[in-house]
Amino acid sequence: MAYDLEEQEKLDAIKAWWARYGTLVVTLAAAVALAWGGWWGWKAYQAHRANQAMGYFEALEDAARLGGADSAVRIKTAAATLREEYPATGYATRGALVAAQALQAQKDDAGAREQLEWLAGQGKNPSMQAVARLRLAGMMLDQKQYDAALAQLNNPPPAFAALYADRRGDILAAQGKREEARAAWQSAIDGLGTTNPLTQVVQLKLDALSGA
Repeated sequence: MAYDLEEQEKLDAIKAWWARYGTLVVTLAAAVALAWGGWWGWKAYQAHRANQAMGYFEALEDAARLGGADSAVRIKTAAATLREEYPATGYATRGALVAAQALQAQKDDAGAREQLEWLAGQGKNPSMQAVARLRLAGMMLDQKQYDAALAQLNNPPPAFAALYADRRGDILAAQGKREEARAAWQSAIDGLGTTNPLTQVVQLKLDALSGA
């Protein structure tokens, strides 16, 4: 009999606890299940978006590699789709860089510059942004837009400081500012170090400037 009473007390305690907290437990369990399902749903959606973006990027690469009469149109269309519909993916920035290089090779400087200008404004991807600014400065140098080119090289990221200094030297030399060009190239050499193959190239430019 004592055993039955003890068991009954336990059952009564469980019932009382469930009556008080049962709704909360069920609600929390449902919330956890929904959150878990939502997280996996979001992951699946992101994977789907990434696969779509990859398809456009591969189409862009194919158009750049194979060329053809309408390749510039296909390159621009794929790059625009990546920028507008998949801006959060890495394919958008990579696509802009590939498109710029391909369009410049096709002598479509305006199209290439548009790609680089967009990429130069993407602060969320500092490495790609830095590459775009460097290439954009080179294009502006070729077009003799010296002040605009130099403006692209302001506040260089530390990892790109030497490369930016080299490009700055190119621009200053084109302007006839020999001493400023010399200082920029020397800064590039100091930043690159003796083991970097590019150091020899910069040194040749510095030697040529001294010889001139």
